[in-house]
Amino acid sequence: MLLSLERARERLRPTFPQAPGEVTVVLHGSPIGLALSHPLVPVIWLGTAPAARRYVAGWAGREELHMLAPSVLRARASNVTGSREMLALTGACLYARLVIRRTNPDLQRVMGLIRAGRELRWAWLVEGGARWYGGQTAHARPAIARRLREGGGMRSISFPPGPRDAPLLGGTVLELLAAEQGEPAVARLCQRLPRAGAQAALVQAFGGGSGKALEQRWRARLTEAAAAT
Repeated sequence: MLLSLERARERLRPTFPQAPGEVTVVLHGSPIGLALSHPLVPVIWLGTAPAARRYVAGWAGREELHMLAPSVLRARASNVTGSREMLALTGACLYARLVIRRTNPDLQRVMGLIRAGRELRWAWLVEGGARWYGGQTAHARPAIARRLREGGGMRSISFPPGPRDAPLLGGTVLELLAAEQGEPAVARLCQRLPRAGAQAALVQAFGGGSGKALEQRWRARLTEAAAAT
């Protein structure tokens, strides 16, 4: 866990000047303990798609990370390939989330309820950025395949993904952006909430073109990821 946190810090610090060198990590010995640490944790669990729910294993505050202990994370993993790896990177993803919030003035300088509303609206970017920078997205194909099988298929998924799918699918949008435009484009998108809205911001980040064509490329990538498992 400490090694993954250090690797996340080394990856983020050159691009995100607000990445802290030290953070407090609070480990919880059970999901109940984690739920009691923040009143919104049970709500987030209920609002997350079943295929992604097990990977909501902590939360990031302003100065600290709360997460399930490593032994609990291992027990929480399914037998599906990639599940254990994703959960092992929980701390790295939470650290990345803390950094994105610190760097983004639209999340840093507002009151709690306003910030929560903005994070919910932009969950695909905030949560997706955290999962992509933390490394979980690289192991998510089997979980994505489950989401497509059990959650109503591709028709039930919006673009960009809504809060229900953000922990699992938000990172795939940024993965595609990195593949087509490079990692600096991901960093620019994560450092400030776009004023023009999600669709316009994504078209701009991807260098222009049609928003419909971009959505089709993203959906094709999801389908390929599910088929490869």
